[in-house]
Amino acid sequence: MNEPIQNRWLPILLLTCSNVFMTLAWYGHLKFKSAPLPLVIIASWGIAFFEYLLMVPANRWGHGTYSATELKIIQEVITLCVFSAFAIAYLGEKVRWNHVAAFVCILAAVGFAFLPKN
Repeated sequence: MNEPIQNRWLPILLLTCSNVFMTLAWYGHLKFKSAPLPLVIIASWGIAFFEYLLMVPANRWGHGTYSATELKIIQEVITLCVFSAFAIAYLGEKVRWNHVAAFVCILAAVGFAFLPKN
């Protein structure tokens, strides 16, 4: 794979995929409230295993291009994007104006985190 693409984009792709598993593990069970809690916990851990299989290499490989802080900021934005889509499509939640305002504030924080280091 092209070195710049792998260094810059592969960690972001892996973080995105890991967040899909994380969101399913943490919130997918909300549609199955009658399932016993111990079963839900075990199922969530099983799903989260795949999250870790993607998250750890994403951070390991991404740290050569991004700082740890930048990786965390990227991961949080991806988490919010994946969760927002999941909440709307799977859980049927509605987007309210204050959710949009909060997301804009978080994007502003991302902008501050990626300001030039000089």
